[in-house]
Amino acid sequence: MNMRLVNYFINQWKRLALQTGALLACLLFWQVASTTKLNLGFITFTYVPTPTAVLDAAWHLFTSNKLLPHLGSSLARVFSGYFAAVIVGIALGLVIGRSRVVEALLLPPLEVLRPIPAVAWIPLAILMFPSSEVSMIFITFTGALFPVLLNTIHGVEAVDKRLIASAKSLGASPFAILHEVILPGAAPSIITGLTIGMGTSWFCLVTAEMISGQWGIGYYTWESYVIQNYADIVVGMLLIGVLGMGCSLLVRLAGNFFIPWYYLRRNV
Repeated sequence: MNMRLVNYFINQWKRLALQTGALLACLLFWQVASTTKLNLGFITFTYVPTPTAVLDAAWHLFTSNKLLPHLGSSLARVFSGYFAAVIVGIALGLVIGRSRVVEALLLPPLEVLRPIPAVAWIPLAILMFPSSEVSMIFITFTGALFPVLLNTIHGVEAVDKRLIASAKSLGASPFAILHEVILPGAAPSIITGLTIGMGTSWFCLVTAEMISGQWGIGYYTWESYVIQNYADIVVGMLLIGVLGMGCSLLVRLAGNFFIPWYYLRRNV
């Protein structure tokens, strides 16, 4: 047992070292390419800021009084749209996954809407909603909805029909079947959809905040492009990436807490 524990920590350290080495290699390439203005024909680093310039821009942002308003606005929009998508996506996914009639009625129009990119929703969102704030929340909502919805449907459909039949034969009510059989069976797929949905919410943030007039990390990134502050563009991109990764990690950890049997079985 002790040797297994030692081997586990050794493997974890090796993995951490490999990941750190990969990040350092990327930073080194970025530094060299941007410093030497590397031009490969199909891609050029002539106008790409160096990591040191990006670090300096990040320091100016973090020491200014603009960071908290930008962060607060973006977090409010992302989480508002995300939690609305979670409620709608899981509810629709459970109904569609359990009913062939509802699936035939709702899934075709949803599948038509699913490939539409967030940027294409901007003009319609402006026309549909009276305030730009609600429009931005709607765009982040559309980004998170379909990963949650489709993974919920697939999770529900993948539940072993024999388990449902056994529960019915034992006299379980429809609510008990949903709570005790379907939700636990579909939970791993639902958690996957929640994790992906959180990432796509942040992915859609820049698009959503293109219609914002003042605050938000996406607006900060877009404004930096307009006024050609290239280092600030990278700061905004990295900030969105870090925040999106952190939020997705929190969702994954919450999933580990709610369905520990699934992850325990995978790690045995």
